[in-house]
Amino acid sequence: MLVHRWLKEPESIDKPTMEKVTEIVESWRERLYDIGWFMRGINECIARMANEEDNCKGRFWEGRYKSQALLDEAAVLSCMAYEDLNPVRAAKENTLAESDSTSHSAAPIRLQM
Repeated sequence: MLVHRWLKEPESIDKPTMEKVTEIVESWRERLYDIGWFMRGINECIARMANEEDNCKGRFWEGRYKSQALLDEAAVLSCMAYEDLNPVRAAKENTLAESDSTSHSAAPIRLQM
């Protein structure tokens, strides 16, 4: 409310109120510099919308997803195979060639020199 009042009528704000407005604005600036704070805000918004859409409660990811370091080429290839075969395993597609969400269906990339 203070900041809104200051934005509408800056000259009507007394000195103690202006100090509080400055303090609030500085805290917002610090938050905007923090990518973690920004991402938490985005994730919270997405989670609320998804929960409302699905009529449920709880964290958006519900512990279903996690990060895993891929430390060598074998791990990367294993992960790629898992991702490509996932639509087939989930019975969403009959073959890799039918799937739009795998690297098998991707058109070859041509580099121009």
